[in-house]
Amino acid sequence: MAAFFVACSDDDSSFATRPSDWSSSSVCDDCDDGSSSSVTPKSNDSETSVSSSSTKSSSSSAESSSSSVIPGSSGDLLSSSSAKSSSSSAESSSSSVIPGSSGDLLSSSSAKSSSSSAESSSSVTLATRCKTESKDNCEYGELVDERDGQAYKTVKIGDQWWMAENLNYDTASGYCYNDSAEYCAKYGRLYDWATVMDSAGIWSTNGKGCGYDKTCSPTYPVRGICPSGWHLPSKTEWETLFIAVGGSSVAGWVLKSTSGWNNSGNGSDAFGFSALPAGRRYDEGNYAIEGEGARIWSSTEQNNGGSVYDLCLYDDSNKAFLLNGDKEGGFSVRCIKD
Repeated sequence: MAAFFVACSDDDSSFATRPSDWSSSSVCDDCDDGSSSSVTPKSNDSETSVSSSSTKSSSSSAESSSSSVIPGSSGDLLSSSSAKSSSSSAESSSSSVIPGSSGDLLSSSSAKSSSSSAESSSSVTLATRCKTESKDNCEYGELVDERDGQAYKTVKIGDQWWMAENLNYDTASGYCYNDSAEYCAKYGRLYDWATVMDSAGIWSTNGKGCGYDKTCSPTYPVRGICPSGWHLPSKTEWETLFIAVGGSSVAGWVLKSTSGWNNSGNGSDAFGFSALPAGRRYDEGNYAIEGEGARIWSSTEQNNGGSVYDLCLYDDSNKAFLLNGDKEGGFSVRCIKD
């Protein structure tokens, strides 16, 4: 319990302990695991889809039933339910079950779709697990930061291109864990939010003026400290990633690296994201949770600007959380392609 409290909380967090059922709703009041997202997965010729939100419409008469398999470490199965539509109204319902390594189940909500008006219209392409212990078929690329010449591995997950390493651009407010250069080489740097958003407007003005004790109105996407052509992920983009990899209940397991995590907490790294337990920095200069947890910034504020959504992964859970990060804290950065 203590490990989770330290890894995935801040001084202003309202939760204290994690109950035995690991339910994200009871872990903390400020957790958001993406389960309420209105993003609806979409399908194309080569990828599978599930439904996670509700829409309404009318269309021509049709009946269909289908099922499909999402490959995983244990032959995970995803089944879609029958869908029916008529010329005057249509209703379609789908559900999915995606087991995690600990048997966690993710069920998507019923969906009603419409061609004329939709309550939520965004959609997500599901990614196929591409990496196992014996082979790696993920689609990788390389990003070279023209500011300092550093090269970063990148990976495509669903429709998104992500950095597959933490940013390591050297700035005055970029810190190596325990102030030791070896940790920057291993994990990248830890930055406060004002630096991450480029509040000084050095590289772009989209996040200018954003920082501690301010409510800002950034223009999205926010490049921030990211290399040219890339930007900081918003809360919605993190939620899109969760859905693409099978849901927040298994996102921690499939996004974590296969080594480096304490307490047998390594992940499967099934999509090549390779999240590392880089730890965090507190505003007074102390460091904590290296080997136990990862905190990675978003560009989206919450609590009237008092804090920021950030991705939290920890060693003893398969889940991924969006928490309320203290703006003065030092977290990692993963950029996403424009």
